[in-house]
Amino acid sequence: MTKLPSSFAVAVTLAAVVVVSFLVPYSDALGSGATLAVTDSGVVCGVVASEPWQRVICYKRGGGQTIDVFPNVSFSSISGGRSSICGVRSGGYSLLCWDNLSSENSNSVTTQRVYFNNTVRLDNLAVGDGHICATVLGNGAVKCWRDDSTFKLPSELDRFVSISSGSGFSCGILRESLRVRCWGSGTIATEIEDGFGNMSMVSIAAGGSHVCGLNTTGFLVCNGKNNSGQLNAPPLVSPFEFSRLSLGATHSCGIRGNGSVDCWGGGGLFSVDATKGVSFELIVSGLDFTCGLTTRNFSILCWGPGWYNVSLSAPNLELPLPKILPGPCVQSPCGNCSIYPLSQELCFGTGSICQPCVTPILTTPIPAPPPLPLPPSPAVSPPPSSPSRALRKGLLAFAIVGSVGAFAGICTVIYCLWTGVCFGKKKIHNSVQPTITRAASSNGGGATSNTSPPSRSSTIRRQGSRIMRRQRSGTSSKHADRAEEFTLAELAAATNDFSLENKLGAGSFGVVYRGKLSDGREVAIKRGETGQKKKYQEKETAFESELAFLSRLHHKHLVRLVGYCEEKEERLLVYEYMKNGALYDHLHDKNNVEKSSSFLNSWKVRIKIALDAARGIEYLHNYAVPPIIHRDIKSSNILIDANWTAKVSDFGLSLLGPESGRDFRPTKAAGTVGYIDPEYYGLNVLTAKSDVYGLGVVLLELLTGKRAIFKNGEDGGTPISVVDFAVPAIMVGELVKVLDQRVGPPELNEAEAVELVAYTAMHCVNLEGKERPTMTDIVANLERALTLCDDSHGSISSGILSIVSE
Repeated sequence: MTKLPSSFAVAVTLAAVVVVSFLVPYSDALGSGATLAVTDSGVVCGVVASEPWQRVICYKRGGGQTIDVFPNVSFSSISGGRSSICGVRSGGYSLLCWDNLSSENSNSVTTQRVYFNNTVRLDNLAVGDGHICATVLGNGAVKCWRDDSTFKLPSELDRFVSISSGSGFSCGILRESLRVRCWGSGTIATEIEDGFGNMSMVSIAAGGSHVCGLNTTGFLVCNGKNNSGQLNAPPLVSPFEFSRLSLGATHSCGIRGNGSVDCWGGGGLFSVDATKGVSFELIVSGLDFTCGLTTRNFSILCWGPGWYNVSLSAPNLELPLPKILPGPCVQSPCGNCSIYPLSQELCFGTGSICQPCVTPILTTPIPAPPPLPLPPSPAVSPPPSSPSRALRKGLLAFAIVGSVGAFAGICTVIYCLWTGVCFGKKKIHNSVQPTITRAASSNGGGATSNTSPPSRSSTIRRQGSRIMRRQRSGTSSKHADRAEEFTLAELAAATNDFSLENKLGAGSFGVVYRGKLSDGREVAIKRGETGQKKKYQEKETAFESELAFLSRLHHKHLVRLVGYCEEKEERLLVYEYMKNGALYDHLHDKNNVEKSSSFLNSWKVRIKIALDAARGIEYLHNYAVPPIIHRDIKSSNILIDANWTAKVSDFGLSLLGPESGRDFRPTKAAGTVGYIDPEYYGLNVLTAKSDVYGLGVVLLELLTGKRAIFKNGEDGGTPISVVDFAVPAIMVGELVKVLDQRVGPPELNEAEAVELVAYTAMHCVNLEGKERPTMTDIVANLERALTLCDDSHGSISSGILSIVSE
């Protein structure tokens, strides 16, 4: 381990303060995320290259069995622990783990979705022997799972550039100071952190009980247990000789600049003939073995005493797996780092692989440090050129660039203060990162607040504000803003005296007929039933409700009220005619079910209809004044016009939202079996989240083709809800088993979209209203899903998509 002079340490510390970004050497250790991972029990997994999906495939040492994990799902990075492999989905929004991979029976492998959130996405993944940690993309905060009560987490304020996990601990490099911070169980975390002290690091890799990394000068530093010589690194002559590091329980390995591998510790059993003359792209280590990805053909080679298939003198033995990616395929630019030469082929044209960068970017000059004392190396003479002179030249160039950057930063701050963006006067919300959380929102109970609802993009905000001003200008009085008042005779003539041949269906308080007015307009006419006094009172209430609401609601995704009729005991409402009928009929009517060419037999069309309906409900919750809770969201109340635009209908059960400052209102439960919110039904407490539940059921109908309540079995059977049918499959990642077969398997560019809709639906039907997303969240998710249908690849990009409001 190299000791640094104090003056040089000060200089390094100053350099660390002005470091603004790093693309550092990769560290593939016992628990660091990469495109190759191993478990201590001898399972090797990799992210497959040169295929449409960046899927994960695994090889089990015992018996040589291969396991294809989620063949139609793309992953950006994977990491292994004691017996589990975990992977972060492309886009960072989901974390899955596969347990029992070493089991002889491949069917016993269990999949657990550890994390899902389309807003707070994950970046660095590090699996230890039993715990899992990852950083938040763009934030650097750490999240950990499967830890016990003795596992101490880092401060919530700490932000990390990268992390790595060992046996019972994890370490990371702090973003601001570049110092090492460790956490976990026992004392080993503290010992390792104390060993690094105030040293600034650009990369680290954790093993069983030790950590090695490169400091800001590019030299190797190791700390922790040294019972088998795992800290005794070979002497280095020049900085950044190692580009990658990989640590096991008692050994350490690194890839040199020429691709060769050096290993130390472990009783000398890791320097084997199998690796001589072989160039590697990356390496990963289990407790007592190491595997590497070869440069020549992207195959995997494993060695060490724990890998019994390879003896110390055996020739190269490659695992029977397809090509593995040397790095994740990303959609974002590689910045100052170069793109891997074969990126287009390896990523199947859907991204690029960034080469590791080894030089920090500095923004201000620092005093040139004295030459670093080289470790004793009698066999190798020092390089002729002066590292200090080269460093001075580099710092001068970076100082010029830094000055320009500093000036731009000052201008940005001035603009921020001048326009008020810094103080919340203007808010721009990332439209493609909806939140599925319990976070409180203004529409949680349908109430409005003094602040505008979260916008989905600056474009939507500008357009939405104009629409809101226009829509909110209307009054809510009963007779205000009505279209027309019709006579009973006019409507009777329009429907051929309400003949059965013109009957379209039934609404909340009467029968709906198709009609044609004298001026040629096609309309739908709802006629209230006459008869018993109680029925008449219900009809009157529903009539007044719809008339009061629809007379002041104007939105392209709400069925438009044309007029009304009040004569004696007759109560009729006249709506725009929806040529393509109800969503329910397209999904469940026997005639439509048997039509394999139905227009709805497209995942993109189904997502578009779901988005239309969600936008209509969002308007009721967020933009209507006062807000409105529909109370009867179901597929039969989602109608489709001639242009296949979906609109929400039937406001006979709707109620005004709660008073300002409250998030609920007690009322007798009403709705439709299968769609009614269980919390509302059981507690008689109504919130806007009750509509969210109903929409969640509709989303599941669109995905599965099943009714809200149906009999499970070809010859009938026990009734089951679509929620109980679909949600368990979604939770374990087996969505494909419940998808509507009439539509067929999602295409490459639709699979991610369909899965996003499924996870959104799963959260919508949560038993607790506070756990459900808001309508703004749902709209943002569905907008993203629809955009994904048009993307050229199946994985969710980490870039920001521009959404334009309709």
